[in-house]
Amino acid sequence: MQVKVVKFGGSSLADAEHFKQVASIIHADETRRYVVPSAPGKRFSEDTKVTDMLYACYDLVRRGEDMTPVFDQIRARYNSIIEELGIDCSLEDELTFVRAALQHNSGRDYAASRGEYLNGIVLAKYLGFDFIDAANVIFFRDDGSFDGEHTNAVLREVLQRHPRAVIPGFYGSMPNGTIKTFSRGGSDITGSIVARAAEADLYENWTDVSGFLMADPRIVKNAQPIDTITYRELRELSYMGATVLHEDAIFPVRFAGIPINIRNTNAPADAGTMIVAETDKYDTEHVITGIAGKKGFSVITIEKDMMNAEIGFGRRVLGVLEEEGISFEHLPSGIDTMSVVLNTHELEEHRDRLLTRICTKVNPDSISVEDGLALIAVVGRGMVKAKGTAARVFRAAADASVNIRMIDQGSCELNIILGVDAADFEHAMQAIYAEFVK
Repeated sequence: MQVKVVKFGGSSLADAEHFKQVASIIHADETRRYVVPSAPGKRFSEDTKVTDMLYACYDLVRRGEDMTPVFDQIRARYNSIIEELGIDCSLEDELTFVRAALQHNSGRDYAASRGEYLNGIVLAKYLGFDFIDAANVIFFRDDGSFDGEHTNAVLREVLQRHPRAVIPGFYGSMPNGTIKTFSRGGSDITGSIVARAAEADLYENWTDVSGFLMADPRIVKNAQPIDTITYRELRELSYMGATVLHEDAIFPVRFAGIPINIRNTNAPADAGTMIVAETDKYDTEHVITGIAGKKGFSVITIEKDMMNAEIGFGRRVLGVLEEEGISFEHLPSGIDTMSVVLNTHELEEHRDRLLTRICTKVNPDSISVEDGLALIAVVGRGMVKAKGTAARVFRAAADASVNIRMIDQGSCELNIILGVDAADFEHAMQAIYAEFVK
């Protein structure tokens, strides 16, 4: 029998009606054997996520204030789901334990993880599946990094004893037994980890959208869906702001060659987006796979005559960034000019000291910083086979009266990165999309 691992986000498990919808999806396909749930999300726009309520409880205890009103809301939320599902399940013992642990400063990660933990218990009971506490099968090292190989070995052995199970997302345990969480969106990562350990044929990630769109729908109206995308393309788009899937969730399944299918819980008949390692399928109609971008970048420009002949020049500049704990995004450079693009917020506490140290290290003729830069990534595996793609990108920007301040294209020809003024960001995105998607 095939094995599918299915992950459901918070919006897919916000209330009892969504639980019923999720159960119908799981039971409709007997190969959907392992389920990774998030904590209940918002039921309506003004609602509060359970995870945010747990964070609030933690903060109240830290300040010496009473968390009872907020914790009672959490209790009521779960009890409402259980009652409406009509299942024989009580979380009172678990809630009593969680409350006591929070009151004794059990830690922020522990607080955050309890939403998934409690939701996993309820969902397992409703589905008739086994429950596996992620703390017993997902492990972190002493330095807080994820221990992939130990986790894979233990989790694989445990899953072999449980043909159908629910494993809560978002958290695992440290060597001393304390709870450690992934970053927000970490349930995506848990699903990927479980898929690898289960040697799954497919990892289905169910959310509230029918896969990836070719551009941000808040910027480009009626953006078309992406049917198939490679891991590399997804990595590029996720890094530049496309947020359907947590970018770190790619690596465990990519390592194992397991495809990911992004699906919509509210529209289960939609095929969604298939994420694969490699494909010979090219979008001959559009050439590009998608466009994504972000604002909030700055560029440091360093000028010095004969820079190209000065051995170690770039290393010394980047060494200063490393010593200041700053990562860079891109290095668009000329013969006598080196530019370093980085997140503006990285400069906030370092700007003056960073420029002074660079001057000391390389003695430039001039150095300057410009803020207000936005980056746009035009991504597509079909670009390498299509002549004139870059020309079309630049022409679209020029026709829209957008000044391109930076260009960076990798040798793999998978993407073209443009730097534009933040004020031109949305206009540039719309113009480039319109050039490729008629």
